[in-house]
Amino acid sequence: MNQMPPALPETLPPMPGQRLARGVARALRQFDFVSVEELVPTPGLRVDLMALGPKGEVWIIECKSSRSDFMTDRKWQGYLEWCDRFFWAVDGDFPTDLLPEGTGLIVADAYDAEILRMGPETPLPGARRKVMMQKFARHAAVRLQAYRDPGVAGLVDP
Repeated sequence: MNQMPPALPETLPPMPGQRLARGVARALRQFDFVSVEELVPTPGLRVDLMALGPKGEVWIIECKSSRSDFMTDRKWQGYLEWCDRFFWAVDGDFPTDLLPEGTGLIVADAYDAEILRMGPETPLPGARRKVMMQKFARHAAVRLQAYRDPGVAGLVDP
């Protein structure tokens, strides 16, 4: 008879932004999106969460845990050219009136999220979409390999 292994205790990510990313990633699964955290679309930019939809949609979600976190972000507009839709993910206490018009809004916690406002759709050019799909696939594969074999991480330069 097959027995299920005992459930592991849940471990929450340590940083508030990582907790938001986790809740958003969980919520996006209901729409058949998969996601990776901390993807670098181009040198100098690192997105909090990139989500890939069932039709190849590329969404970027920036997680902001506080007013000061948002106010010090100077790079977010550079993300727009790397996605079909851009969203902010914030918690329920965040002052959403600070967020720029014409961007998506997701309210999240570590367990779930709700899209309150869709970001406008700006379809990626085909060549840029191909680059992003390859980056997504490689990023996900590297993460999975490091999870399955932690010793392999030291074998290559990042």
